[in-house]
Order: sequence, then C-alpha cells, then structure tokens
Amino acid sequence: MAAVVVEALRRNTRGPSPPGLHYGLLWARFHRPFISGEAMTDPFESRRPLGRTGLQVSRIGLASGYKAPTRAVERAFHEYGVNTFYWETRKPGMREALRSLLPQHREQMVVAVQTYDHLGVWLRRSTEKALAALSIEQADLLFLGWFNSMPRSKVLDVARRLKEEGKVRFLGVTGHNRAFHGKMARDPESPFDVHMVRYNAAHRGAESEVFAGLPESRPGLITYTATRWGKLLNPSKMPAGEAPLSAAECYRFVLSHPAVDMCLAGPGSEAQMDEGLQALWRGPLSDEEMARVRKIGDHVHG
Repeated sequence: MAAVVVEALRRNTRGPSPPGLHYGLLWARFHRPFISGEAMTDPFESRRPLGRTGLQVSRIGLASGYKAPTRAVERAFHEYGVNTFYWETRKPGMREALRSLLPQHREQMVVAVQTYDHLGVWLRRSTEKALAALSIEQADLLFLGWFNSMPRSKVLDVARRLKEEGKVRFLGVTGHNRAFHGKMARDPESPFDVHMVRYNAAHRGAESEVFAGLPESRPGLITYTATRWGKLLNPSKMPAGEAPLSAAECYRFVLSHPAVDMCLAGPGSEAQMDEGLQALWRGPLSDEEMARVRKIGDHVHG
C-alpha cells in the first residue's frame, strides 16, 4: 500500500519538488506506524557529516558505472534528497543528469571522482578531464581506487597537489584490505580524508577491522556492495524457508551501523533505484529484522 501511495504522490506532483523534499517520504514519515504496525524510528532522510570532512552527505549516494537513466538520477536528487554522486565516464546517464543539476544546485551537491591510476601517470589528466566533462572547477572528493596498501609516493604527490591547487577538496581511498583501511582510519597522519570499504550482511569483517576503535576526529566512511552483487537478493541463495532480502533491507542493514556515514548504490534501472531508496524513509532495522538479515548473510557467506 505504501509503495502505491508514494508513486501516486510522485506522479501527481507538478514540477520538480525542492531538493530533499520527497512527498512519498513525508507521507511515510507520518503514516508508517499505521501501515506497518512498527514503532517509529529515525529514518535515514537527514544528511550526515562525512567524518571530519564536514561534507553533508545523503545516507545513500549514487554511482555512475551502472544503467540508471538520466531521469532517475535527477529524481534521486529532487525527490529523495540524494545529493552525493560518484562519477566516472562509463555511463552517460549520470553525466547528463549532473550537467543538468550542477549549474543550479552545486552548493547542495557532493561530487566524487575517482582514478584507478596506480602509477601516478594519468591521475592529473583523468581528474581534470572529469572536471571539464562536468563543467566544474572543483570536485569534493577524489578517490584513489582499488588500493589495498599505501599508494606509491608519486600517486600521493599528484593527489596532494590537486588538493593544494583547489581542484579537489578531500582525498579518499577504496579497496578490499580491511586491515589496511582500519589502520589508516586510525592514523592521525594518514593522507586520506575518506575510506570506502566493502560491507554487507554477508561480509561483516569491517565491523571489527575498520569501524571499531575509531578516533573522535575520524575520516569519513562510505561502504559499497550492500547487496553483495545481488546474491542477497537471489531466492536460490537463501536458507530454507527464508524469503530473499530486498535492496532496501540491504541498505538499511548497512546504514544501521553507527559508523557508516553513507552507502554507495549502483542501481541498474530506475525501478531498482526506487526500490533501494525506500531505505531512506524506512530507517534502521528492528531487532527482529536485524536477526533475519544476519542469518541470511551468514548463509550466503557460507
């Protein structure tokens, strides 16, 4: 019922809604206890500081390397309040949406770009190319992609110079080596302002290796692979008698951990985006829901 009303509200709203105002979210906020019987909990609609960077980010951000169309990305901003976008060149939908949104809404948006250059040869060129493609002078975040140990000095030197020149505001790093990311996240001399690590119901090692024992002034923490590449949504992967998780449940699991600032989503369609972004108004998992999600995660992990 809730999904039907949310869709009806969206379709009957003329013109774009103000950033951050999603009529479906407002409806759900006031009616959720009546449609679900649940006690009201804080939803994930509010933006949150990305660690010590101070950037105010939506709890779910959108990545561009997938197939969500331009219209879906624009709706994510106007209707759901999603303000954080992880841009790369592979898919046109995000590029066209950001070109449309940025001229009027730059101050409300957080734009991240990334490089997989592990040599420091193309890092400057790729970053400047991204800025030019989006017609902006500065990216909020530059991520050094897929590093499981400290990048070589040439990579860090180029990244630091881009930061000093004002072409990027903060430096981030992604990778799968949780021990490395945990160590860097606790190191006050680390060059990284933000860490992006894998975390989902089937891969929970970050809880002890990255999220635990962080200093008060800590780097921002972003997670990805909330659905474990779709396996947590697959009926054939479930324990006997259990229905598969929804995308929203996967994101709610991740965002229920207090250390996680934002979860990155890569929807393959507009329908997938709408399904996942329901997590924003549904809020943290209940104890019963958390137990079920962890049970399924354990089974999928094997």
